[in-house]
Amino acid sequence: MEIKLKKNRKRTIIIGGIAFLFLCMTSLIFYADSFIGRSLPQLEGELAVPGLSGEVEVVRDGKGVPHLSASSDRDLYMAQGYIQAQDRLFQMDLSRRQASGRLSEVVGEKAVDRDKFFRTLGLRRAAEASLEGYSPEVKEVLGWFADGVNAYIQDSKEKKSLPAEFTLLGYEPEKWTEVDSLTIGKYMAFDLGGHWQGQAFRYWALQSLPEDKAMDLFPSYPEDAPTIIHETTDLSMKWGNAITEPVIPPEMNGSNNWVVSGSKSESGYPMLADDPHLSLGSPSIWYQMHLESPDVNVSGVIFAGIPGIILGHNETIAWGVTNTGPDVQDLYIEKRHKEDKNHFLYDGKWEEAEVIKEPIAVKDSETIPYEVTVTRHGPIVSEFANQDDSENALSMRWTALDPSLELQAIIDMNKASNWTEFEKAMEDFHTPTQNFVFADKDGTIAYKANGKIPIRKKGDGLLPVPGWTSDYEWTGFIPYEELPRVVNPAEGYIATANNKVIGDGYPYHISHHWAGPYRYMRISEVLESKEKLTKQDMKDMQHDHMNLQAREFVPLLLNALEGKELSEQSREALQLLADWDYEDDADAAAPLLFHQWMDRMSNELFDDSIPTDMMKLFEGKQNVVDELIRKAAKGKVSPWFTEQGGFESFLAESLSDTLEDGFDRYGSNMSEWAWGDYHRVYFENPLSSASSILEWFLNRRSPEPVGGSRVTVGAASYNDEGIVNHGGSWRFIIDMVDMSKADHIVGPGQSGHFKSPWYDDQIDDWIEGKYHETTLKPPADGKQLRLVPET
Repeated sequence: MEIKLKKNRKRTIIIGGIAFLFLCMTSLIFYADSFIGRSLPQLEGELAVPGLSGEVEVVRDGKGVPHLSASSDRDLYMAQGYIQAQDRLFQMDLSRRQASGRLSEVVGEKAVDRDKFFRTLGLRRAAEASLEGYSPEVKEVLGWFADGVNAYIQDSKEKKSLPAEFTLLGYEPEKWTEVDSLTIGKYMAFDLGGHWQGQAFRYWALQSLPEDKAMDLFPSYPEDAPTIIHETTDLSMKWGNAITEPVIPPEMNGSNNWVVSGSKSESGYPMLADDPHLSLGSPSIWYQMHLESPDVNVSGVIFAGIPGIILGHNETIAWGVTNTGPDVQDLYIEKRHKEDKNHFLYDGKWEEAEVIKEPIAVKDSETIPYEVTVTRHGPIVSEFANQDDSENALSMRWTALDPSLELQAIIDMNKASNWTEFEKAMEDFHTPTQNFVFADKDGTIAYKANGKIPIRKKGDGLLPVPGWTSDYEWTGFIPYEELPRVVNPAEGYIATANNKVIGDGYPYHISHHWAGPYRYMRISEVLESKEKLTKQDMKDMQHDHMNLQAREFVPLLLNALEGKELSEQSREALQLLADWDYEDDADAAAPLLFHQWMDRMSNELFDDSIPTDMMKLFEGKQNVVDELIRKAAKGKVSPWFTEQGGFESFLAESLSDTLEDGFDRYGSNMSEWAWGDYHRVYFENPLSSASSILEWFLNRRSPEPVGGSRVTVGAASYNDEGIVNHGGSWRFIIDMVDMSKADHIVGPGQSGHFKSPWYDDQIDDWIEGKYHETTLKPPADGKQLRLVPET
């Protein structure tokens, strides 16, 4: 009996312990849920905001898009800052920290290399210099916006309702400043412009490889491919392993846009479409808003942390952009004084460089002393280019490091009512250089490449140039009135897709680096296929998966291997490609085979000759491979193929390797392979990789199969694991028959708060091509919040 009582008592203790643990876990979950929920934005009722002079109405539509209506510009931009901070404060803070080189302060040692890179570039220094050049009116806008952000920060601190990410990282956000907004703008210029790494790579190639092999790595553009508008020195340098890891923007940063005249539209009015291709993540890089005051009524998107609307429409005009990609970064080879490393030779005299102390604070570690050396051409970047030479150094000259006035342009564009006013506003948009397409309700359609593109005394942006002589200086910029421009073309449409802007007859150099022409050719093909186009045609085009690269190369590859001795599996694979309709369908086997074969060729061709550190600087690798295949198919075989046993042998071996890997990963039945088994979209939150728990909270959606690829109009670029992390970050369509509304997709959603219903509600829309309509009038059934002056 006593033994039985002891057993019962023991069982009771165990059950009680389990119950207690369960209660503790449940309480912890409820507390965490309550704590995280406190930072959800207030969407209804009334909020007092210090600094407001009048009431601002904020109405959220069904997709979380805020419509702001104010009686003055002051209140409008204050409210814009406040509302952006409600949804995206942590993202805004990380953005300013990244661009300023201050991530290590909150995430630790793993961000030190990144911080060194951005301290060296000096985006924040350039933003500080830019602020002085703005008009008093735009300085006021920046100040009002900052006041709104700071009102939210202060209110959240008092209510202990800052976003949970701040608590996880153990810090609180500092006050927002005008320079913070401009620094984020400078970061976008970094993300979209420049080719310094390609110059460093090509210079290394000329010194390290046989000349014929090195020259085959230089950029080119396919002969007869369409456009939008129908010198080496003898200085030897030392190269080593990577000293500090550089930050290289995604090479696929680009976009599509097009505008159709009323003569080609079913409505009889112009239609405009735009889908910028940038990194995909949670939250989106874009924030969609509608802003209304007595002076402005504009709808579209902006980068979180910046006032105004950068892309979208107002009551009479609409506009969109793609990246032009000009050569606006030059590397200069500087001769360093043997006894004083901060003096550099220039026209026979030694000049002292500016040395800027940039100590880097590191979380849970000691502050790292760091210095940036700035020559007359710009900062020394040798450590990021694998250049290890005590007597010579590489400096960078870049337009974005000059003072510039992009926000001035944005504010003026928002208020423009016709092409003349819009083109005038664009004159202040110095960097990054963009291909703007424009439409006016009066029927005007237009295109212009804006921005500052340098004119060089000598050199053409292909290689680093001597910095010890004035012979290679910039002498100015392409005059604004002579930048490429088209108004109301006879074709009835204008399209751009990062392809070559203009032919060789243009008197100025723009770039050596262009995207392959495939997206542009496909857009033109579809726009010319119909006499009258509809808005649905525009939507279908933004999700078009026709692969014109495959249409060009599959016949070349099949012809090259015709009659060759191949395995049964290889012959089956070639037949699969021969039967393919060239659609990059997620459920199809052929696109998986084609892309993995092309990727393998790009890697295997260079692996034995180019070190890993230099491969990171190899700009335009796929375009180089494409051109080598084109030439080889015509009998001009590169030594890169000859060293691999010949062109046909290399193709056969790389195909065999591709199939062997495919059988291991996707099974022995090739016809059952699917592109979507590898190619899957994933909107990753930057903090989700820290732990599996954070991944569950911040990325509750698993990677989803998706069609398209790097070369389709429906852009979906991917990393080495097949994760689609780059593509149409915002999609926009407007038919100007009704300027009061337009169609949008912002993947994955509007909100940066993972408990918001608008955090990831547009992922399926992004995959399936479902748009939401946004109007220039606040929706009557939306969630209404009144921001009122503090009494």
